[in-house]
Amino acid sequence: MTSNDIPLFPLSSVLLPGGTVSLRIFERRYLDMIRDCARQASGFGVCLILDGHEAGAPAVPAAVGTLARITDFHTREDGLLGIHAEGGRRFRVSRTRVRDNGLIHGEVRFLDEDLVEPLPAHCSLLATILERLYDRIGGDPAKTDRTRFDDAAWVGWRLAEALPLEPAERQHLLQTDGAVARLERLLHIIPRFQNA
Repeated sequence: MTSNDIPLFPLSSVLLPGGTVSLRIFERRYLDMIRDCARQASGFGVCLILDGHEAGAPAVPAAVGTLARITDFHTREDGLLGIHAEGGRRFRVSRTRVRDNGLIHGEVRFLDEDLVEPLPAHCSLLATILERLYDRIGGDPAKTDRTRFDDAAWVGWRLAEALPLEPAERQHLLQTDGAVARLERLLHIIPRFQNA
């Protein structure tokens, strides 16, 4: 599999495949990155920060991240650029370099996408929990096509997104290969929230 060079946007949160992120863009390096992505109809990588901060000096990104594609631009009330992006494929960073403007670029290899597979019977509780969470939230999540709750990968990603997990836990799930393995990790996490 060939490697690709993409700009990286380290964040203190984890973007999961199929998930969304809203970003406030104010640093020149990221304004340039967004401009280039828009011109080239390309994406950028979102990685959890392992060391450092979102603004200022380049942070140390996690080795596994998610390709983000910009879905909307807008001017925020504070006059800054706002974007919405959607998570796509996962990738593994093999090497990074920092450009003269402080933007981190990564040489990445895209990871295999999850196979389409039905939700295993021993994980059906997770779909029920996700449905109840969505019903409680209301709005667009409550209107989700109920057939989605039979898709093992979709249920795993959306539940990992909906539960109040620590960023390191979400990162661990992002790094887990295979939808069923991810669901089984979630089965071990769920008891923590039963009395919450």
